[in-house]
Amino acid sequence: MGPSNKYAVFTDKSIRLLGKNQYTSNVESGSTRTEIKHWVELFFGVKVIAMNSHRLRGKARRMGPIMGQTMHYRRMIITLQPGYSIPPLRKKRT
Repeated sequence: MGPSNKYAVFTDKSIRLLGKNQYTSNVESGSTRTEIKHWVELFFGVKVIAMNSHRLRGKARRMGPIMGQTMHYRRMIITLQPGYSIPPLRKKRT
């Protein structure tokens, strides 16, 4: 089983990057770049030429007197070869 693609990211920067054929998505923190690259190429049938990633920490949350934290996750910016595209992924509902 491949890495879990949590959801697509729709921010001002990610929408601007769509013009450069770059797609932004959040994935599980434990996923590696090569796993994600192979998964994207197999699932969407596209050619990936570059990938950038950074790890984002979870946010602090309080539940009464107990302090907790949401899960860490990794944000991937995937650059595709010209001529390829990914259909819009589902947007996270807040």
